Amino acid sequence: MPLVSDSACALGARQHGRPAGKGASLAVTSFNGNKIVTAGGGGALLADEAAPIGRARHLATQARDPAPHYEHTEAGFNLVMSAVLAAVGLAQLPALERRVAARRRIFERYAAALRALPGLSLMPEPGWARSTRWLSAMLVEPRRFGAHREALRRALLAEGIESRPVWKPLHLQPAFRHAPFAGGAVAAGLFERGLCLPSGSGMGAAEQDRVIATIAGLACA
Repeated sequence: MPLVSDSACALGARQHGRPAGKGASLAVTSFNGNKIVTAGGGGALLADEAAPIGRARHLATQARDPAPHYEHTEAGFNLVMSAVLAAVGLAQLPALERRVAARRRIFERYAAALRALPGLSLMPEPGWARSTRWLSAMLVEPRRFGAHREALRRALLAEGIESRPVWKPLHLQPAFRHAPFAGGAVAAGLFERGLCLPSGSGMGAAEQDRVIATIAGLACA
């Protein structure tokens, strides 16, 4: 059975020494505007073999047959990125490792400054993986920290600092309120307590200090 790996947020990450998505029949990464490499939209389809990429390219470019006129023996799509956006994305790929290193430094600085505060825990990293730290995410335990995750988010916003809850699970989304699901308690707990901190590759030390100071000022307030 062909396996497609959703690697949308994992460009630059590694597991067991291999790039995330390696080993699947196909891997998909995103160049959306908030990603570590961005073209403003679109993404890339990755594979070790040429055949599935050729097949995808054929379908994505209207499945046009090789003929002097428009000939189609099957239905296709028009899903390709523009050449300009593709060039923007490709031009940034040589900087991927530098951006990963920058975001990992930002995460480590958060961890060093916040680990002493009660009720905060930053996203762990298993020994067999290297995260890109695309986002610096943490969990807030309200009783120990002294404030709920949402209160912390609002305190940061009052200082002109944007942060966001972690992604809301699909089984809690109104659009899927009637859909069957199994489990969900762990995902719901992460959403309730999780907060993503500013972590752009170009973030400076002074900017990060403002975030840290605001969080520390709310601890056990």
